Amino acid sequence: MAYLLLAVSIASELLGTSMLKASQGFTRLVPSIVTVVAFICSFYFLSISLKSIPLNTAYAIWSGLGTVITVIVSVVIWKEKINTASVVGIALIIIGVVVLNLLGPGHGAAEDQQSSNLHSAAARKL
Repeated sequence: MAYLLLAVSIASELLGTSMLKASQGFTRLVPSIVTVVAFICSFYFLSISLKSIPLNTAYAIWSGLGTVITVIVSVVIWKEKINTASVVGIALIIIGVVVLNLLGPGHGAAEDQQSSNLHSAAARKL
């Protein structure tokens, strides 16, 4: 469920970013309002997902996928140009997110912390 909320957060961030471009510097009312609402939703759902997903993992996924998909949206919808350096940078972002998710310290850290807290609480009661 937490990853679904994170996906909603990413989708909201993508909508907000795209509408930020459409707002033309907050000079167009409807895209400006959609931008603000979308970013509020994005941060709200990100914060809810952080109840279950470690911060470093959630933020890496949120920012990494948000960046990669935003580049795709900018090319497909806004017809912006992309070059080899951009593609290499995007590939490195994807690799970083994958490495963090597979090997990062976030895996097991929350469980270890909860276990440690339970042991500490039990020791204090003794």
